[in-house]
Amino acid sequence: MNRICSRILLGVGCLSAYACGRTVSAEREVAVVPQPAAVECGDGTFRLTGDTPVRMVGGAESDARMEWVADALDEVVEPLFGRKLSVGTGDASIPGAVNIGRADTLPQEAYRLTVADDRIEILAGGPEGAFHAVQTLRQLLPAAAFGEDGLRAVELPAVRIDDRPALAYRGLMLDVARHFFTVDEVKRTLDLMALHKMNVFHWHLTDDQGWRIEIRKYPELTRVGSVRKRTLIGKDPGGEYDESCRYDETPYGGFYTQEEIREVVDYAARRFITVIPEIEFPGHAVAALASYPWLSCTGEQYEVRQTWDIDDRVFCPGREETFEFIEGVLDEVIGLFPSKYIHIGGDECPTKMWEQCPRCRARMRTEGLTRPRQLQGYATVRVERFLQRHGRELIGWDEVLDGGVSPTAIVMSWRGTEGGIRAARQGNRVIMAPTTHCYFDYYQTDDTAREPLAWGGYLPLGQVYAFDPAEGLSSDERQFLLGVQANLWTEYIPDFDQAQYMLLPRLGALAEVGWGTATDDYEGFVRRLRRLTGLYDACGYRYARHVFAD
Repeated sequence: MNRICSRILLGVGCLSAYACGRTVSAEREVAVVPQPAAVECGDGTFRLTGDTPVRMVGGAESDARMEWVADALDEVVEPLFGRKLSVGTGDASIPGAVNIGRADTLPQEAYRLTVADDRIEILAGGPEGAFHAVQTLRQLLPAAAFGEDGLRAVELPAVRIDDRPALAYRGLMLDVARHFFTVDEVKRTLDLMALHKMNVFHWHLTDDQGWRIEIRKYPELTRVGSVRKRTLIGKDPGGEYDESCRYDETPYGGFYTQEEIREVVDYAARRFITVIPEIEFPGHAVAALASYPWLSCTGEQYEVRQTWDIDDRVFCPGREETFEFIEGVLDEVIGLFPSKYIHIGGDECPTKMWEQCPRCRARMRTEGLTRPRQLQGYATVRVERFLQRHGRELIGWDEVLDGGVSPTAIVMSWRGTEGGIRAARQGNRVIMAPTTHCYFDYYQTDDTAREPLAWGGYLPLGQVYAFDPAEGLSSDERQFLLGVQANLWTEYIPDFDQAQYMLLPRLGALAEVGWGTATDDYEGFVRRLRRLTGLYDACGYRYARHVFAD
């Protein structure tokens, strides 16, 4: 990922310098995050050099995505030796090589990694599993190899690892609506996810404070909706967003073109990460309403919101034009994102405007609805049917349950796990992402005065690691648990340095929860995580070093 990071070393210039370089000895402890399902340590070491070949064995090369696995291996090796490994094919593995094969008996994400003194064998259920094996190899590299000039060889400890994830969905949500991140910064986020074997990137692209995705049918969404005229400085001292607030008085904006969206989706795919877009509906809509006033209940001209929190101004479900709009938006979104899942938000949607709107009241009478909240259920079901006609499935935050939701919708539980438990009991699939364990915009220590400004709350590393996403679910209900997700909301995260700091090292803890190997041995996890920070340092990632003392 970023060539194990381009800044480590690209200075090995010639074969004579390569031949004269030193060998870095193996570290005996197998310290991998997330912890593999089974580890059996052996005797001896394998010497990895710039001449080590890669061999695709037994038809593995027939899947074009295996090229991405070879690319990932190059991103590990090239910075060490200044050269890529040669890739060949054959019917059988050979000594002295990294041999990569397929095993139909293994699940797609499962792999067996064997490091012996004469070869490395990767046997995987699919390219995804082989990619995970490469990430494990990457973590087995001795820390002394990172940043070392003129390496001749690097030793890896003999080991057999049998590994597979427990949960299919292991996600990270990045909010780019409140603060915008460049394409390169999004790619760096994807690199972080790949290192931790996480496989779903939830891209929160629209909100009250900014619309960040180009929709060609509705150009005002980015011309108007992507820019707010100023941003709140610090926190609202009175809690009322009144004259006590201070602003920077600087326009703030940014959006992704459709070409940039495709670039990110392709970059993610090569790391076996699915990108799920979130297009907020029917709440968190002020940026859209500022762009097209006829989408609101009143038709007033709004400005893109400059403060945080919840806004009463939401899409009008009484207008048929609202559904024409959201279907037009989603039609282009579907063309950009191959994911089978599309997230429509659905959280924090006040009904105040609907209660006063004659069109919404008429819609309630026509549909036989007795409560304004049921309008959200009506709107959600309409959008879900549109997505289903296009072969996609809907995800919504757990508020979608409050207005009524179809059995086929997927519920993302953030207000604790109660919503997820309720959804699973009625047969809906569930992703657990509660504030109690998964909100990485919360403070990492209780000494908040010394921390960067955060939303609030206190979520230490150990609390993330202690998360049991299946707690409260019966054995029958656990079949509806898809996985877990970390959420990084960016109201108070203005740049990528701080985003990394809030993610790391907590992302490692949630990765292990999703992998299903988190145990009561928290100290052992911290020891392995400390080892992983050697890679963080080599890659130039910013992380909260002091949390290991908690």
